[in-house]
Amino acid sequence: MSDPVQMMNKSNSVIKPSNPKTKKWIDIFDKLRKNKSAMVGAALIIFLLLVAIFGPFFSPYSPNTQDMLNKLQPPSSDHWFGTDNFGRDIFSRIIHGTWITLFVGFSSVALGATVGTLLGIISGYYGGRLDSIIMRCMDVLLAFPGILLALAIVSILGGSLVNVIIAIAISSIPIFARITRGSTLSVKKLEYIDAMKALGASDRRIIFKHIFPNITSPIIVQATLYIATAVLSASGLSFLGLGAQPPTPEWGAMLSDGRNFLYNAPHVAFFPGIAIVVAVLAFNMFGDGLRDAFDPKSKE
Repeated sequence: MSDPVQMMNKSNSVIKPSNPKTKKWIDIFDKLRKNKSAMVGAALIIFLLLVAIFGPFFSPYSPNTQDMLNKLQPPSSDHWFGTDNFGRDIFSRIIHGTWITLFVGFSSVALGATVGTLLGIISGYYGGRLDSIIMRCMDVLLAFPGILLALAIVSILGGSLVNVIIAIAISSIPIFARITRGSTLSVKKLEYIDAMKALGASDRRIIFKHIFPNITSPIIVQATLYIATAVLSASGLSFLGLGAQPPTPEWGAMLSDGRNFLYNAPHVAFFPGIAIVVAVLAFNMFGDGLRDAFDPKSKE
């Protein structure tokens, strides 16, 4: 007969308490999975990523190959989305433009979120005069609408995709800084932060090991939602001729080229416009779902 003590030790070695952080992310995923609009947005984002990565290998034509004999052709079996005013295949150009659009959106938000989060944490944690200086600078940037601020920066730096990324990133910094500062002020007041200070933990350790992991939720949500804004801003700047330069197959630039043919060849502007709408809608839907999933007060 087995020893009861050995049986108890064996059962205790098998049954382990669940990790609170792991359980939190599982709950968030369950909420997100039950949100139909968020799942649709996630499916569209995955589809766009797959097109951006693998699409260029399967595009029927080169995006910049001109065929003046077949310019402004309507959609057909040879050209699914028709051709533009230079005879270029619009379907191939949209496929190649997917990578450009997503790259601008992700990289500009990543840059802006990194700088804004760092400034927000420093401002909220240290407070005092440093907090006042940082927040007043953020207030100056917030005084300008995002697209106008990006437009002014690109006008100064010159029209290119790199400058568009820098401009959109700068315009997003104050948004992330304010969100991070507010979250940092809330976490800073918790008792375990005071306990870490009493134990002699350095400010760097407290900030990056104890504060930052607890304020990632609003940053992730804002970053997802702001990608949609970045896509719109990049397309708008390219539409005005300040973003991607010809013959780059960027959706905003393609939309700008098609505005002159809205009556006799509306497909030239229609399909790039639809691509922009789908991308923006996907990130907005998924971002809204993330916001609901991270909200502890939301009901399933």
